[in-house]
Amino acid sequence: MWYFFMAFGIGMGIAVQAAINSRLAIGLGSQPLAAAFFSFAIGTLCLGLVMLWQGDWQSVSDNIADQPWWRWVGGAIGAVFVFITAFLAPKIGLVNMAFLIILGQLIAGMVIDHFGLIEMPVRSLGVHKYIGLGVMLIGLTFFMFGDKVFK
Repeated sequence: MWYFFMAFGIGMGIAVQAAINSRLAIGLGSQPLAAAFFSFAIGTLCLGLVMLWQGDWQSVSDNIADQPWWRWVGGAIGAVFVFITAFLAPKIGLVNMAFLIILGQLIAGMVIDHFGLIEMPVRSLGVHKYIGLGVMLIGLTFFMFGDKVFK
């Protein structure tokens, strides 16, 4: 159950982070790229301190050279994510942005789980998962365009 609360909490944190970074971008002369850079730099410093305290540097140094190139792409995806959220939050709103991000995560997660991509275990997807995704798509449509439909 703790893992579910962690996932929920980080989901809330993403919305807060997007709002903070979009305000930082405005404070830095409407520069979302600069806000993303500083956000990542501060995050890197925080992770570096925790890694110094908790990390097993011997294990890291023994295995770092053996990693395939694609395992290093996650940091770039994270940087793009932080930039895009700082850029989009003031343009389409936090809720619309979060809804679309969650929808993208669900679709990508379902494809990865179904096919076992990126060395993840294969997880079967029952019809209830597809129904849930459909309900989310309907909800997203109402959420984003309902004010135009229900005037």
